Amino acid sequence: MLYRNRMEHLEVPIIHRSGRVADAPIIARMARDYIEDGLRWTWRPRRIQRALLDRKTTVLVAETPRGPGMEIAGFGIMRFGIEEAHLSLLAVRPSYRRRRIARNLLERLESSARVAGMGEVQLEVRTGNDAALELYRQLGYREVRHLPGYYGGRESALRMTRDLTAEAR
Repeated sequence: MLYRNRMEHLEVPIIHRSGRVADAPIIARMARDYIEDGLRWTWRPRRIQRALLDRKTTVLVAETPRGPGMEIAGFGIMRFGIEEAHLSLLAVRPSYRRRRIARNLLERLESSARVAGMGEVQLEVRTGNDAALELYRQLGYREVRHLPGYYGGRESALRMTRDLTAEAR
């Protein structure tokens, strides 16, 4: 897919692919900087590696050319249960935001969940993360529970769910 950068009027190619073990340190740093900012860092490289190697977990990466190589612009991690999936992490680098990268990652992960027979996706999001809340609401997620102190006793979360079977009806 090509996205137009409003500031520079350049087309930026975004390539989606499965995560690789070699991506673990980059994904972990992004999780620390963009998701766990101000909290204890729990999604360290070893935990990301375990997710990448877990058959019940999908790690999807969005990358774009930068210099002589590629740069991870965003990623999503979704774990599959028996009847429901859980979005563990979703992040996009600030310089790539507002280009539909998070939306496309989540839509692709949801598509995988549907194919795997999942009826619902659950996630937790910081109550103060207005941009993420707006995205999830636009995509049909609804708030089902307020979780005080969810993030290490320091910050509250909202649990949100999306019924994946509603579209099939």
